[in-house]
Amino acid sequence: MTQRHLLRQSLHQLSVWLPALLMVLFALGTWWLVRNTPKLPDASAERPVSSAPDYFMRDFSVRVFDPDGRLKSELIGVEGHHFPATDTLEVQNPRMRSIDETGRLTTATARRGESNGDGSEIKLYGNAHVVREPHQRSRGEIDPRMEFRGEFLHAFVDEDRVSSDQPVELWRGPNRFTGDTLEYDNRTGVGHLQGRVRGVLQPASTRPDKTPRR
Repeated sequence: MTQRHLLRQSLHQLSVWLPALLMVLFALGTWWLVRNTPKLPDASAERPVSSAPDYFMRDFSVRVFDPDGRLKSELIGVEGHHFPATDTLEVQNPRMRSIDETGRLTTATARRGESNGDGSEIKLYGNAHVVREPHQRSRGEIDPRMEFRGEFLHAFVDEDRVSSDQPVELWRGPNRFTGDTLEYDNRTGVGHLQGRVRGVLQPASTRPDKTPRR
């Protein structure tokens, strides 16, 4: 067998195996690329919510309506910052008013406030003041004017409650009460004052707008 014949036979065998060899090299190259290519972030993975505010407002008003279109509550502020991590709105100089299903009006003011996402909870800090106007019930009974004062008040709008873990002053008509903590449920008309509790009760003939003497 001549040298030329051996060379021709070798080239023939190489041409037969070359496609398979190229496929193997291509597969190895693809595996190497997949192994060493940096992974892209998973778009479906939940990203951590930033603790920084995502938007702010100035001289704003936020209103909440019931399914029938009647105004339930309104929150007015000089400046507000929304924090997505807790879905809360921090407000400077907040003024709030809410109207329950009976039409009774409640107003609140403070130096600073925090509201949850749907406005059902308001935390008031610094010279907090909540007033529930007098209201006549269906049977003709009159609920007297209620007034709450303190450095911190927590108003639950939907549950019609006011609470505080700090000293508070409570007025019910002409009667005045003070305590270290407060839990008041307007639906039941029951209030709990704890700590150093004091009260000044006025005679029934005292006019509601007359401030009692201490």
